[in-house]
Amino acid sequence: MPPALPNPSALTEAVVSGDRAALARAITLAESTRVDHQAVAREVLAEVLPRTGGAIRVGVTGVPGAGKSTLLDALGGRLIDAGHRVAVLAVDPSSARSGGSILGDKTRMERLAVDPGAFVRPSPTAGTLGGVARRTREALLLCEAAGYDVVFVETVGVGQSETAVAAMTDVFLLLVLAQGGDELQGIKRGIMELADVVAIHKSDLGADAAREAVRRYRSALHLFPPAPSGWTPQVLAASSRTGEGQDDLWALVRECFDHQKVSGYLERNRAAQREAHLDETIRAALVERFAASPAVQAARTEVEADVRAGRVTPEDGAARLLAVFAQP
Repeated sequence: MPPALPNPSALTEAVVSGDRAALARAITLAESTRVDHQAVAREVLAEVLPRTGGAIRVGVTGVPGAGKSTLLDALGGRLIDAGHRVAVLAVDPSSARSGGSILGDKTRMERLAVDPGAFVRPSPTAGTLGGVARRTREALLLCEAAGYDVVFVETVGVGQSETAVAAMTDVFLLLVLAQGGDELQGIKRGIMELADVVAIHKSDLGADAAREAVRRYRSALHLFPPAPSGWTPQVLAASSRTGEGQDDLWALVRECFDHQKVSGYLERNRAAQREAHLDETIRAALVERFAASPAVQAARTEVEADVRAGRVTPEDGAARLLAVFAQP
């Protein structure tokens, strides 16, 4: 027999009191595909909504091996020592077999995984484009309601749809390495255009290479159009092992956030993000209802057979199924 569902009000009270187990439970309900779980999650999110919005939301991405989790562990520890409460939503690629997370970011964040001032949540993408879990935004809001004033969203890596990270955060941090030699060619232009801060990480492995990389990235960023916020992207070298640049890195993130807040861009951007999330949620709900429709399921086998055999185009097949779905 499945466990009883938690009372939404009681769960909300536990979340806002800072109960990490309750926060984890609320996020699990938000990520669940079960209708009853989703109903509870929506009630909790509605109740905590007035308590959200107070955190600095930072998206973190980077080339494979750039040390994203290592940097977050070191930087997060410094922030906790300074009095902050830090949440990390570490988006893992999903196992094709089980659907679960396979990277295990907690094993790479040794301090934050056990620090009472931190909350680390590995979250499977479950096939979501861009490596951002579908319910990451809800998890972010729940973390804010629980009192975390800095929320990092760590992504799988540099990919075509990392814009999804920027669509739910305030400051976008790109980590790169200086040792590749052709690192600029290996990063998509769209990612560079999104970056508010670029950190040349693991600078302790080669000071000269790090300085040259800083120069090259600064020159490259000058070729891009100005950011909508009016912020000028910054580049610096940093090392999680030696601590070099860690304080300067956070100072730049904070400066970018404060610039957006003073200019009014922060609230305009967050409002646009909420509207975009509304559209995304509607699309996802329509896809789910379409797939669950008994009429569509009954017609789909025949339509798919016609498409596979080349008797109809995929566009015509889709039109047939959508027509079935639209019928009363």
